[in-house]
Amino acid sequence: MNKVPDSLHGRRSIIDRRQVADALNDQLAGLPDTTARREAIVAALRAALAVGREEVSRRLAANPTRGRDAVTSQAFLMDQIIRILFDATIAWLYPISNPTASERLTLIAVGGYGRGEMAPYSDVDIGFITPYKPTEWTEQVIESMLYALWDLGLKVGHSSRSIDETMRMARADLTIRTALLEARFIWGDRTVYEECVRRFDKDVMQGTARTFVAEKLAERDARHKQMGDSRYVVEPNVKEGKGGLRDLHTLFWIGKYVHRVRSVAELVDVGLLTRAELSQFQRAENFLWAVRCHMHELSKRAEDRLTFDLQLEVARRMGFTEKRGRSSVERFMHLYFLMAKTVGDLTGVFLAHLDDAMAKKGRRYIPAMFTRPKKLDGFVLDRGRISIPDDSFFREKPARMIEIFALADKHDLQIHPNTMRALNRDAVLIDRAVREDPQANALFMSVLTSPRDPEKVLRWMNEAGTFGRFVPDFGRVVAQMQFDMYHHYTVDEHTIRAIGLLAKIEKGEFKDDHPLATAIIAKILSRRVLYVSVLLHDIAKGRGGDHSLLGAQVAEKLCPRLGMSAAETETVAWLVKYHLLMSATAFKRDLADYKTILDFAEVVQSPERLRLLVLLTIVDIRAVGPGVWNSWKRQLLTELYDAAEEVIRPGHKQRGRQERIAAKREALSQRLGIDAKAFEKLVKRFPDSYWIAEPDHILEKNARHLLAAGRSDLSIDAQPDPERGATLVTVYAADHPGLFYRLAGAIHLAGGNIIDARIHTLRDGTALDNFLVQDPFGGRFDGPEQIARIKTYIEDALLNRQTLMAKLDQRPLPRTRAEAFEVVPQVLIDNKASNRFTVVEIAARDRPALLLSLAFALFQSKTMVHSAHVATFGERAVDTFYLTDLLGGKLESKTRLATLERRLIEAATNTAGEMLDVNAFAMSS
Repeated sequence: MNKVPDSLHGRRSIIDRRQVADALNDQLAGLPDTTARREAIVAALRAALAVGREEVSRRLAANPTRGRDAVTSQAFLMDQIIRILFDATIAWLYPISNPTASERLTLIAVGGYGRGEMAPYSDVDIGFITPYKPTEWTEQVIESMLYALWDLGLKVGHSSRSIDETMRMARADLTIRTALLEARFIWGDRTVYEECVRRFDKDVMQGTARTFVAEKLAERDARHKQMGDSRYVVEPNVKEGKGGLRDLHTLFWIGKYVHRVRSVAELVDVGLLTRAELSQFQRAENFLWAVRCHMHELSKRAEDRLTFDLQLEVARRMGFTEKRGRSSVERFMHLYFLMAKTVGDLTGVFLAHLDDAMAKKGRRYIPAMFTRPKKLDGFVLDRGRISIPDDSFFREKPARMIEIFALADKHDLQIHPNTMRALNRDAVLIDRAVREDPQANALFMSVLTSPRDPEKVLRWMNEAGTFGRFVPDFGRVVAQMQFDMYHHYTVDEHTIRAIGLLAKIEKGEFKDDHPLATAIIAKILSRRVLYVSVLLHDIAKGRGGDHSLLGAQVAEKLCPRLGMSAAETETVAWLVKYHLLMSATAFKRDLADYKTILDFAEVVQSPERLRLLVLLTIVDIRAVGPGVWNSWKRQLLTELYDAAEEVIRPGHKQRGRQERIAAKREALSQRLGIDAKAFEKLVKRFPDSYWIAEPDHILEKNARHLLAAGRSDLSIDAQPDPERGATLVTVYAADHPGLFYRLAGAIHLAGGNIIDARIHTLRDGTALDNFLVQDPFGGRFDGPEQIARIKTYIEDALLNRQTLMAKLDQRPLPRTRAEAFEVVPQVLIDNKASNRFTVVEIAARDRPALLLSLAFALFQSKTMVHSAHVATFGERAVDTFYLTDLLGGKLESKTRLATLERRLIEAATNTAGEMLDVNAFAMSS
């Protein structure tokens, strides 16, 4: 039988039930009718609930890390409220002088409330149990109590069943069975409760332990998958996520179902936890409950996702401060992830204990398929899992802590959880001698570069603490979060996922998503260089400097230890140093500007480095998190790779600019199939820069658009571009300096988000502009109503329909998650990156209409935008513009550049409404 612990101190300062009940009874005695009495009951309970919650909140503020006390106090408060309500209901609203056997009722708490745990805004999960079918009296009491609880503003999860019905439903439904497993008597007829408990044990639990365990573990796995299947997501779900409270609860449910324990402490008595593991369980649970209680209080609702804005506030509430260059929130989240890891470790050893206790001789309680290897170098098999023969095995030879993972990888074996516990315990024995042991390093490299599943085994190694001890630089990034919206995982989890992605690409599992990577990975000359560079690319994060440069220094020291040659070491260090170069070039520079390609190729220099760099870049981006990789990024990286490979390839004879233009013109002529005279008239309108900038399929679309437009002054086209995962919006119009920001404003109002723009001025003074547009979440913007809307809004913007422009100033900007972050705007102006243009790069906090604000600032500065490139990295947006002055020259004047920088900083800081003057917007042309 569960009950709220007697150790809860100062109960009466939370709520004094007798005092509240006596006062209420005195008041009710003087009220003549049921309606007045019901209102008085609710008013008295509302006041008592408010006072109690305030006291619980005060205690949490005074002891912000004592989560267990907070949830126990909250459950105690709710118990007393329900008891007072029940007594008042049957005494004053529906009194019954001589109840029959059927007119009995018991109230039980189920679920977390049944354990005596309740966060401030958790549901109140209760059950009304009757011995037989409910009578009119029991239905009246139940209905009255529920309405009163709802009037108190409580979210009530409830059921009303007879004992027979309860048993029948528990047998059929795992959720109901689990809830009843933790049923606790609150108030009412105790004999009904005791009969219910007896029947549940006899009719439901008896002989079904194996089934229950299998179902709960399957349920847990499905929940993990839904929550991202990692305990290292940077916005974790404290309740349902991997390594969260629900995982701890699952262990208790299994222990209770199998051994009938009544408390977590009793898990020690039945051999499912050791004393040390019980301490870890209670410490992790206390911490997670404290975090969840603070989240509820801050949100004023049942919020279980630890979002970025909550992380800041919870860290402050729990007393974390900046230390050794790490912010308070990073230190708080580091501890959170260590606690989540503890939960994972406890799950493993708990299930091992359960397996050992309940398995039949020679069989596993939790089955698994395995093959028996012939040679294990002293290690043994324990029902298909690799284990150690005795407790001193690792202490005798610490290098075995690396060897066991190599054997697990080689023979596709799981590691026994008891052995994982020994690894966690003995990892401190991995010292310099072990780290410099050539055999140990060779074994580690065999795991890292395994053709099987290196991600799985490296994750085990990390969970055991062995990885960080053997590679101390990696140990520094274990459980290290990156407080931004771009990275979804901690640094160690991101790195391990990237290695796993590389292995999958090598096995051909991502042919559709990564055709380029799949095609070239077989051509690389050194797999070891590639895998080690992926391991080390982020290893210097969190050190207060450029992690690329610092990481290259780590590589220069570590690679020789791993048995790599001087040439291999140099290549790894180069890859780590330049691992962001390819993405920065592809996403923030104009690939049609030939100098961009030449500058990139000058750094890369060799085909092998180019192949290695593109593979590293792809897995780095994809391992950031779900939804970060898309077809647009794939196309840009492929374009850059192809262009650079053409320059770098040995023996390459560079095609001249005019030759490339002539080749594109010839290809376009064949595609269009129009007569030579009409074709010549069309293509004379295009400047040479246009032919270089656009790929063949865009040239064809633009040509057909112009032919269809005829003599029209304005023509707008929008077509889905599945290859890029976006919609190509083409606008043909009279050119003028305000054109770009007008188009940006119209596309924003239509609900689109510009991810790339190429602006072309034709030889007859007209403009042909191509925009790639997605929705604000990076999805496709190609619904029929979206296409129609974007065309209408652009036409309205260019025809000076002032009412539309006013909407831009009036439209409220939605709050975004990015507002939790401080991003100081930065403007970089480069006159060397292009031979023809001034390249301006602006980094700022991402927000709706940012591009529009920047475009307006460029218009104010009397510049012409020739191309725009938009990249977002979580809360950071990096927008790059290729500009000239109104006469087509670079921006050279220092005064003018300073003014441009100032305006762009203001545009990045202020909202669109603050930047834009509606009248100027409407009238400029």
